Amino acid sequence: MRGKPEVHRMPPRLPQPELSSPRLRLREVRGDDAPALFAIHSDPQVMRYWSYPAWTEPAQAERKVADIQRQRRELDMLVWAIADARSDRLIGTCAVFAMHLEQGRAEIGYSLHPHWQGRGLASEALRMILRHLFEDMGLRRIEADIDPRNQASCRLVEKLGFVREGVLRERWHVNGELADTVLYGLLRRDFIDRT
Repeated sequence: MRGKPEVHRMPPRLPQPELSSPRLRLREVRGDDAPALFAIHSDPQVMRYWSYPAWTEPAQAERKVADIQRQRRELDMLVWAIADARSDRLIGTCAVFAMHLEQGRAEIGYSLHPHWQGRGLASEALRMILRHLFEDMGLRRIEADIDPRNQASCRLVEKLGFVREGVLRERWHVNGELADTVLYGLLRRDFIDRT
């Protein structure tokens, strides 16, 4: 006698609500964001400490948008467009990836166009996203890996409560250069949420 057929259900879509503040709108990445995304990821200043080289072709941004949208459908990651609240123009991104929901942890990465840096916008965006990850999704730990030469990024995460937990020596090889990675961890109880 045969049993009932197995039913394979997709897990529920991970929550990625739109988040906002007076200065920022955090929303899903759209196809029309590709030019702004290219402007960020083709800038050598922005990409100096990333694990891959600056983009050279606008098609790379179009492929990235398609990858982000596919990964959202496959529940692999969350990627917010960091947009100016007035114009809705993408000025940066924040990705949450390597999610281990059963373990309550994930990794985070972010970028911001140089024109918008130095105004506290990255901190503002990360606070909203971290609040969502800890309060709404119930995660207990968020990790970040940062090139130790990127002092601005190190200061940013430390200001949010991340703790430097170790160094992976010569982890990345980009543009003929070896680079270390500093591993940071943030536990829910250590999150500094100054709104």
